[in-house]
Amino acid sequence: MLRAAAIGAMLCTALAANVRASPLPSARVTLGDEVFLNSTWRDLRGRCVGVITNQTGVTSRLVNVVDAIRANGGICFRAIYSPEHGLRGDRPAGAFVPSYVDRRTGLPVYSLYGPQRHPTASMLRGVDVLLFDIQDVGARPYTYISTMAYAMQAAKAFGKEMWILDRPNPIGGERVEGPVMEPRFESFVGLYPIAMRHGMTVGELAELFNNSFGIGAKLRVIAMQGWHRSMLWPQTGLQWVQASPNMPEWTTAVVYPCTGLVDSVGLSGGIGTTKPFKYAGAPNLDPDRLARALNGRALPGVYFRPAYWSSLFGAASGEEFSGVELDVFDPASFLAVRTAVELLTAVRETSPQTLRLGGSSVARDWGTDSLVSGLRAGLSAPAIEAGWEPALRRFEALRARYLLYD
Repeated sequence: MLRAAAIGAMLCTALAANVRASPLPSARVTLGDEVFLNSTWRDLRGRCVGVITNQTGVTSRLVNVVDAIRANGGICFRAIYSPEHGLRGDRPAGAFVPSYVDRRTGLPVYSLYGPQRHPTASMLRGVDVLLFDIQDVGARPYTYISTMAYAMQAAKAFGKEMWILDRPNPIGGERVEGPVMEPRFESFVGLYPIAMRHGMTVGELAELFNNSFGIGAKLRVIAMQGWHRSMLWPQTGLQWVQASPNMPEWTTAVVYPCTGLVDSVGLSGGIGTTKPFKYAGAPNLDPDRLARALNGRALPGVYFRPAYWSSLFGAASGEEFSGVELDVFDPASFLAVRTAVELLTAVRETSPQTLRLGGSSVARDWGTDSLVSGLRAGLSAPAIEAGWEPALRRFEALRARYLLYD
């Protein structure tokens, strides 16, 4: 029997040696990091770089930007900097990210989500140009763009250059939804007065932050080739890399501007399940009644299924919830923020005791206190959104000055 097992193992090894992975399909977009690696790196002229990145910083062939830069013998590479969730994206939201020396590369990895969120002078020693290569998800509260802004501030303070290796907005670059963050609610989930769903790439945001919000760093955006504003992620031909532990698929980014902040008002968005941000509910909520109320509103691109779930991990581990699952069947027409407000008004009508409107985190997360005041006043979703329109129109006019793609 041992001999048979040994022969079987040998056969498996031989077969595995002859198996090759199918090649990745060609992408329709050339990423900013590929433009940099193909040609722009020569503009460094011997200057040394540090790279702000994580697991999403890959080329269209899924080569990590750290490895790609190291493979280029002409680039002086000094340090790596990691955002929330860490260099490899394995730390939960809000978890401390340490600094360390990477065993594989021998490079220091400086945390920008630990005791310091701005790169310090010592972190930048020997670095002339900071490169930023991280995939954003298109919503203001996602903290990678705050890390980018803080790095730009440090670049200005310490006389460094900042280059943004641009990437697609996975939920498209055409649709913009409010509210626009009010400056008095500035936090790490909203540094500048931009819309909840901003419809911009990280490169476009960097130009906006730098020139209209007073950073003033020496900035360069390495633009993509072949990306158009109408593109959703599948149209780019690129492969999605999990952006954070609760952003496993590009479709998660579609619903994130809708359900990503419902926890601050007492609902669960499905964190701790296999479908994060695709649920909305609370313990003991009537899922059929809520689903009927929401489907009766004929919101574009989405259907609400009555659902029950339990959190498998995290702060709510083991807790049972009921509510709705969002089935977004047409991401192009889906109005994420509008749906969020409709969801909250529907819960107010069907289960008013569920909402928690007294905490300061609601205004911080949403960037405005008008959501809470509107819900308390019994306003409809369209009426709440109407109050956001003047600021949203001003943002759209400002945003138009920084759009790099058609």
